[in-house]
Amino acid sequence: MPKTMLIVDDSRVSRMMIRSFSAALKPDWRFLEAVSGEEAIETVGREKIDLISMDMNMDGMSGMEAAEKILALQSDVFIVILSANVQSVNRSKADALGLNFVAKPVTPPTIQTIFDLYGAAHA
Repeated sequence: MPKTMLIVDDSRVSRMMIRSFSAALKPDWRFLEAVSGEEAIETVGREKIDLISMDMNMDGMSGMEAAEKILALQSDVFIVILSANVQSVNRSKADALGLNFVAKPVTPPTIQTIFDLYGAAHA
């Protein structure tokens, strides 16, 4: 059964880039998208997700709030906060929730880092 990645970002361009770079690295994976934290929570409620790339700053619920709710629904999901908001307070909050933090911009090496973190956690 293929693994599934959920890409959560309110920017259509960011979602497209993350999906493209991810699919190049993991062509056998399935990729889903959500434009908001609320939509991400709904998706996790009906799908088994292995990896989530979560933007932090979105309209409505923040990525951190969504991640916390998602972990309550599916505690084994691996969530990476992918954000340009690199302030230490945000990194500390991610650490406190047991999340990894990767700084944007969305580039092939950035996406490789996400999969490297996922692989290291599941080795």
